[in-house]
Amino acid sequence: MLYLVHMQVQIPADADTALTDRLKAEEKAFSQNLQREGKWRHLWRVAGQYANYSVFDVESHDELHTLLSALPLFPYMVLDVTPLAQHPSAIASN
Repeated sequence: MLYLVHMQVQIPADADTALTDRLKAEEKAFSQNLQREGKWRHLWRVAGQYANYSVFDVESHDELHTLLSALPLFPYMVLDVTPLAQHPSAIASN
């Protein structure tokens, strides 16, 4: 199942820098592992924002929820999830 996920990261200005630096490094490693596994298929930065649009390819809603809630920066994220389906006019398949 494919999902489009818009992630906006909102770290408080008074957050501990050492903690947030560690979480950012963990987030990068975690996301790159999911990309290698093919579960995080696309990742695009939103210019000028601490945000991204991503496409996930997972087996279920529950698997997506588990992956997203395991992201180290999850407590600081606002997420918008859109399930995707193949469009009948598309010339390329997933």
